[in-house]
Amino acid sequence: MATTQQSSTKQDILEYLLKHTQATALELAEILEVSPQAIRRHLKDLEADNLVIYSIPENSGMGRPQHIYHLSPKGREYLQKSVASLNGGYGEFAVSLLDTLAATVGREQVKTILQKQWERKALEYRERVGKGSLKERVAALVELRKAEGFMAEFHPVESDVNGGEKFIFMEHTCAISDVAESFPSVCGNELEMFAAILPDCSVERTHWLIHGEHRCGYLVQKR
Repeated sequence: MATTQQSSTKQDILEYLLKHTQATALELAEILEVSPQAIRRHLKDLEADNLVIYSIPENSGMGRPQHIYHLSPKGREYLQKSVASLNGGYGEFAVSLLDTLAATVGREQVKTILQKQWERKALEYRERVGKGSLKERVAALVELRKAEGFMAEFHPVESDVNGGEKFIFMEHTCAISDVAESFPSVCGNELEMFAAILPDCSVERTHWLIHGEHRCGYLVQKR
């Protein structure tokens, strides 16, 4: 039981750092409701495994400096592999299959096939998301993406002068990252899919994992 609890807390630390970029031990202790001493032990273990790194602010003042912890590249890779394992490890198989198709029928034909696949998925998602308020639909979309292995969440954005609803929809890990690296057109298909799921909204990409950013982000705004 204790080992399971420790593993769960370490995973929570890594996921928090993935979503929020950085945190101190005291911040993590408060957010995760774990004692500072226990958090520091977990951070020490994660640091030893090269999953987290820390920096010290230049103006840390007197006394013991507060270390600011971040995910290391290995930590991000570890979380991405966790996503792949949730999907049964089919990422490499999918890339291999698409490469074989590209060699057989050409990359342009593969792009067309992928486009058709996303169109089908958009129809399925749209039916499952339903016709509630924008907040309800975005929340439902987040849950669907989580079920498929994406670490997804959403946050409201302050409305503009016209009073239109706005939300930021984020995916901190990508369940199709292997495919996206070899066939980046799927990212464009994904953006089109979100727009089709929410036809009364504009959907704009704000962040992109494939460009080295820490998340894929989309601004969803009611027209």
